[in-house]
Amino acid sequence: MFATAATRESELAMAYARATDGTRLHYEVWGPHGGEPVLLIQGLGTDKNGWNLQRFPLALRYRTIALDNRGAGRSDKPFGKYTMEQMADDAVAVLDSAGVESAHIVGASMGGGIAQLIAVRHPRRVRSLVLACTACSNHPWRRELFEEWASIAAERGMGALAKKAARWVIGPRSFRRISPLFGWLGPLAMTRPSHAFVSQVRAILAVDESIADRLSEIGVPTMVIVGNQDILTPRGDSEELAERIPGAELVVISGAAHGLMIEHWTTFNRLLLDFLSRTVAAERIAAAAAPAPAPAPAPTGVDEFSVA
Repeated sequence: MFATAATRESELAMAYARATDGTRLHYEVWGPHGGEPVLLIQGLGTDKNGWNLQRFPLALRYRTIALDNRGAGRSDKPFGKYTMEQMADDAVAVLDSAGVESAHIVGASMGGGIAQLIAVRHPRRVRSLVLACTACSNHPWRRELFEEWASIAAERGMGALAKKAARWVIGPRSFRRISPLFGWLGPLAMTRPSHAFVSQVRAILAVDESIADRLSEIGVPTMVIVGNQDILTPRGDSEELAERIPGAELVVISGAAHGLMIEHWTTFNRLLLDFLSRTVAAERIAAAAAPAPAPAPAPTGVDEFSVA
């Protein structure tokens, strides 16, 4: 019933955008065509299906756009160097393709880093930010971990990486319940090209972290969400983000780890929908209170009837 209602009253479109270098970027659009646009950006090695527990509830009200970053899902997976700045521009190309001037942007993990770059590099395209389980810099231990993951993927394939990475993503309380999923995800993971995952890792490690000094330029409503059991991007990373972004809200979900939008999806969805509702309502109040633009001066006779 839930999916039927969403499908009956809303738009579903699957499309491709083109990046400036020609890379094809796959995205899907759900929800009412006239709804407020929300762009969902996933993290390292994850495609748009990582948002499946959010896309359908959002689509009941919002025009929800979920993309596959380059190197993931149905988007192209070119060999060679990727950059975070490039992936931020990719997301903007998706907005252009979808005919969206500005959107509420939700980014998780690496997607949160991409969202930060969009907010700084393309501020007019951002109406609000939700930054989940993410950071604005990399600790030395996290750099070493990502280097290890890249080596495993390159040398032994994605299947070998799946269960090792799972313990960094899923909280200990949920691991026994959710870990069987990695049994059947393993064969799927092995079919994913490791070169694209490695290129995403390299992009994370090579990002110019001076971007953190520009987070104070962000002037849109922002919510930062973290789980108190997140060991990959611990609470301190989110606290730093909330301190750097003016007026940002910090929300900590008890018992949640890095994959909070999956293992604690009901709480995450409630927080996300409440934030979007408050933000949209505030926008409408501000628009109603804004003074009407002054009328253009009437043209003079000389201007109207100019002589050649």
